[in-house]
Amino acid sequence: MEQRTPLLLLPGLLNDATLWRAQLDALADIADCQVGDLTGHDDLRAVAEDVLARAPERFALAGFSLGGYIAQEILRIAPGRVLRLALLDTSYKADSAERAAQRVAQQNSVRLPGTFHGFGDKLMRSYIDASRLQDHALVSTVREMTSRLGVEVFLRQSRIARVDGSAELRAWRGPALIVCGRNDAITPLAVSEQMAALMPQATLVVIEDCGHLAPLEKPEQVSAALRAWLSA
Repeated sequence: MEQRTPLLLLPGLLNDATLWRAQLDALADIADCQVGDLTGHDDLRAVAEDVLARAPERFALAGFSLGGYIAQEILRIAPGRVLRLALLDTSYKADSAERAAQRVAQQNSVRLPGTFHGFGDKLMRSYIDASRLQDHALVSTVREMTSRLGVEVFLRQSRIARVDGSAELRAWRGPALIVCGRNDAITPLAVSEQMAALMPQATLVVIEDCGHLAPLEKPEQVSAALRAWLSA
């Protein structure tokens, strides 16, 4: 039996292994999957070091959204442990002053008693494609996951500084995959195109009729892209 590749999957803000449930199943024949826990710290380096402490010695690395920033921090700390890199619906850019202010406003709003129920209707409209807003199974999955992780995790993860990763991506020479939903409103496709330009060896996969939460919105397409990347 062919040996499976260790695959470290990093979820995003208020996400856990539920985000990757389809990929965990679809890739089980070729990958030994582990989902990193990004919930314990409010510092980029601390989260990355915590993930590395629990990770295999060498691994393929796939980061979604916030997990993409953690993946880039792992490249700063231990690039030699990374076999191949996938970045899904994420960015390499530091927060703008406007985005940083939005994060502070969100943190202040969820501190009010009784106001946090995971992703409400407004956030849901930003995170999933408009065509899926009436998909009750998808919406319920997202809402239950974000509610389960709760306000303290939201606050910790919101405080994590998003720093510029362009130097790390330019330096990366291994196999690379970038995946983005065509209609991603959180990390727009243009940002993924810019990341692909930093890594000429990267394959860019654009998923149609898809918003930010590609692993949940279009699980078959995401799994197919990851399978091709793992097998290249």
